Amino acid sequence: MVSSARDSSAGAPSLINWDLAASTAARLAPSGPELSASDIGKAVENLRFNADISVPHVHDITGLEAARDLRDSHVLVVDRASWSKANTQSFAVMLQPVLEKMRTSRSGVAMTPAAASASGAITGTQLGAVLAFLSSKVLGQYDPFAALAPESKVPAGGRLLLVAPNIISVERELNVDPDDFRLWVCLHEQTHRVQFAAAPWLRHHMLEQIEQLSGNLLGNMDSLVERAGAVARSLRERTPGGAPGGNASGRGGILEFLQSPEEKASLSHITAVMSLLEGHANVVMDAVDASIIPSVRTIRQRFNERGKDRGVVEKFIRNVLGLDAKMRQYTDGAKFVRGVVSVAGMDGFNRVWEGAQNLPTEEEIHDSKLWLERMGL
Repeated sequence: MVSSARDSSAGAPSLINWDLAASTAARLAPSGPELSASDIGKAVENLRFNADISVPHVHDITGLEAARDLRDSHVLVVDRASWSKANTQSFAVMLQPVLEKMRTSRSGVAMTPAAASASGAITGTQLGAVLAFLSSKVLGQYDPFAALAPESKVPAGGRLLLVAPNIISVERELNVDPDDFRLWVCLHEQTHRVQFAAAPWLRHHMLEQIEQLSGNLLGNMDSLVERAGAVARSLRERTPGGAPGGNASGRGGILEFLQSPEEKASLSHITAVMSLLEGHANVVMDAVDASIIPSVRTIRQRFNERGKDRGVVEKFIRNVLGLDAKMRQYTDGAKFVRGVVSVAGMDGFNRVWEGAQNLPTEEEIHDSKLWLERMGL
C-alpha cells in the first residue's frame, strides 16, 4: 500500500499525512444505520450478488465487449472508514508528482523535514475532515488509480467500492425495494468499471490531466497563498445554501477561484471527461425497465427528489466542495450521450473509447452535434 506519512521515493515526510487523513475521516464520519451482524452479512452478500448480475446488463446496453470479462479488478463492499482509507491511497498516487515538486521552494531549497511534517499533519487533518463528510454521501466509486501505488495489492484494473451503510441508508430513506435499489446502483458503478476496461489508456490520460491541473493549482506557492485568501474572502460572503456571487461558469466550489488560463484549460478538459463518464453511467442505469428492476420508476422519481430535502448546512458544504457542480456533470453528460446515440447509435458513440483524441471537449459536451461532426458521424 501507499506509504502514508512519508514520501516513499525520498524517505522524507510527505506534505500530506495520509494515515492521519484516514484516521481523522474514520473518527469524524457520522455513524451509519444500525444493523445486526447477521443483517450486515446478508447486505454484503446481496450487494455482491447484484454487482455480479449487473454486468451482463451493462454489456447488453453498451455493447462494449470489455463487459464480458472484468477479472482485472475487484469489487469490494466497504464501510465509510474503509472508503476514506481507499481514497487516501488513490489521492497519494494522483498527487505524488505535484507533492514532490512542492517539496522544493522557488529558490531551490528543499523544505526541512520538520516543516514538511507539520504541513503534512495540517493538510492530513483537513483532508480527513472533507473525506468524513463525503464518506456518508457516496454510494459507490470505481477507483482505477490505487493499483499504481507502490507495493499495491490492488488488481491491475483497479477496484470498485460499494459503500454498504450509505446504500442501506438511502434505500431506507426513499422507502424503496432494497434489492431493486442495489441493482440500480450497481448498474451505474459497474459501468465505470467497464469504461476503464474498454479504454485501458484512459487511466493514464486522467492521471496526466490531474497532474497538470494540480500542478497549476499548487505548484506556485507564492500565488497559492494569495488565491487562498481570495477563496476565504469569498466564502465569508456566501450565505448558507446560497449561490456564490459572480459564479458564471457554473462549476462551483473552491476551484472557481483558482484558475489561470492554463488552469481553465486543464479544468475544462477534466470537466468534459468526468461529464462523459458520469453521464454515460447514468444513461446505462436509466436504460433498464421494469423487466429488470420492477420498481425502477419509483426509485428514479424518489432519488431525483431527494436533493430537495437537504438541510442548509449540507447545502452550504456541498456548494463549497463543488458537489452540486458534479451533479450537473451527470445531467450534461447524459444529455451528450443521448444526443450522440440518437444520431449515431451506441456503436457510433463507442468511438469515444478508442483514444484520447476522441474524447469530447467541454463545448462538445454541451452540443453533441459538434462532436458528431468532428467524428464524421
